[in-house]
Amino acid sequence: MEMFYTLQGEGAFSGQAAYFIRLGGCDVGCVWCDVKESWDADAHPKISVEAIVEEAAAHPARLAVITGGEPAMYDLNPLCDALHRLGFRVHIETSGAYPLLGRFDWITVSPKKFKAPLEDVVAQADELKVIVFNKSDFAWAEAHASYCSPDCLMLLQPEWDKSEAMTPLIIDYVKRHPRWRISLQTHKWMQIP
Repeated sequence: MEMFYTLQGEGAFSGQAAYFIRLGGCDVGCVWCDVKESWDADAHPKISVEAIVEEAAAHPARLAVITGGEPAMYDLNPLCDALHRLGFRVHIETSGAYPLLGRFDWITVSPKKFKAPLEDVVAQADELKVIVFNKSDFAWAEAHASYCSPDCLMLLQPEWDKSEAMTPLIIDYVKRHPRWRISLQTHKWMQIP
């Protein structure tokens, strides 16, 4: 769908320069999705792996984030391999609804209620990032945290349009459950694309 060089705005690598590769196609259907234009894969041009990697390599950072849409709908081995050959760390952000096909250096699973994640994908997560849209999302977060490894970073992130109401609830929750941390969409606060 699009490729761009910016700063990672969320999670463990927040604030680091990164090249984003946003793939078109998603059938998860989050009502609050901020890139609904990514859902229809056919609405976006097909670009070769070589062209994607060449554009990524034109920037100095060697962190590539594959996102979507839902990037795990695709076999990402060729893209991961090409990026690794040029010295990139390859991250993926996925809902976990599909098996992972690719060699990733960091896996962020952001499970969605609209299409439940696969337990074995959640178990591979380096980072579990649960979007908090309403109070029931805390129980949703805990249910999926039970599949994660002990080393997995556990993040609760307020949905952008509900952040005023949800952030105080997340703060209180993290204070009572300190294995969780807060993730904020810092790129939105700083108005970084």
